Amino acid sequence: MRKLYLDPRLQMVFGVTLMVVLGVSSIFPVIPDIMAEFGLSPAEVGLIITAFTLPGIVMAPVGGMLADRLGRKAVLVPALVLFGVAGTLCAFAPNLSWLLGLRFLQGMGAGALGVLTNTLIGDLCHGPQLTQAMGYNAGVLSFGTAIYPAIGGLLGLIGWHVPFILPIVALPLAWVIMRKLDVSPPERSENFGAYLRSALKSMRNGPVRYIFLATTVSFILLYGPVVTFLPILLSERFEASPATIGLIVSSASLFSALASSQLGRLSMRFGETRLLGASYVFYALSFGLVPFLNGKWLFFLPLGLFGMAQGLAMPSITTLLTRLAPREYRGGYMAVYGMLLRLSQTVAPPLMAGVHALFGIAAVYWTGSALALAMLVTVLLLLQPSACRAEAEGKL
Repeated sequence: MRKLYLDPRLQMVFGVTLMVVLGVSSIFPVIPDIMAEFGLSPAEVGLIITAFTLPGIVMAPVGGMLADRLGRKAVLVPALVLFGVAGTLCAFAPNLSWLLGLRFLQGMGAGALGVLTNTLIGDLCHGPQLTQAMGYNAGVLSFGTAIYPAIGGLLGLIGWHVPFILPIVALPLAWVIMRKLDVSPPERSENFGAYLRSALKSMRNGPVRYIFLATTVSFILLYGPVVTFLPILLSERFEASPATIGLIVSSASLFSALASSQLGRLSMRFGETRLLGASYVFYALSFGLVPFLNGKWLFFLPLGLFGMAQGLAMPSITTLLTRLAPREYRGGYMAVYGMLLRLSQTVAPPLMAGVHALFGIAAVYWTGSALALAMLVTVLLLLQPSACRAEAEGKL
């Protein structure tokens, strides 16, 4: 029997996943260089990320709902083209205003991509294969977040603008998907108003709300303390170069890939809900260690713990959500997931910048630990495995 990860359709989805993480992971090693180039403060440099993530707050739900109505490919291919063209043009931006504008356009394309990868996996896989495929997808995502900072850091040695050329690879991927990806469209028996009312009513039931909360907190923990402030901490306190920053941060993704690759086996033994709870323990430990470190190479330890947390949390969240979503509303469910992802990416940098301005950089990591522990309590008390199973069975 052919291995699941060898399915050509899944491999195309995995290619899109690699684009999803490219927009941020490839450039954060050069954030200190961008600060120096344009004379920006830590709060201001967060605009480079915010300009990319902000349009996704709107485009993620729009993309997901259109995918339910028009079909997956009809949304996916144009989104890839916009992502690739606008992203590549960022490398040639003559000033900060142009850079932010092009990042905004690139973010419009990116907003739909993450929604559609999980939606397509839910369309293509069922039962135990769904958890396995989500684990593989998370492993691919981790591979991207591991290799892109290293590539971005090396390219950043040439110039801060060079990593922005990488999105050009989205264009041949869009052509392949347009020609080769075969997936049946969802049934469409309602008008749009009825579809929207039914989808929103479905999302209010059972444990779905707490999974959405877990989504929000998990991405705040990623894009605040790690993506935005860790490069600044490593650069200012330890004088780390972009290449060193990329290498250190990439280590988290290796552990994330290790954890997510075992998700199918772990979920059969413990269940996705318990794995999600365990991830918040790793998050809390990771951030709690950072204020005590006195050397840049010591950051491999907390980032390893952070990677384990990511590798358990993200595929567990998407598996639970995909399993709970009826197929005719799956794009809508993933649209809300994508909207919360982009909202978290957008608010995390200014939120943690406020903490940094008031209390110092150590407080950024204490805040991360506190959020993780609060989410652990929420999962233990409110997101019961039996409730998730019963709700999912009701959707079949």
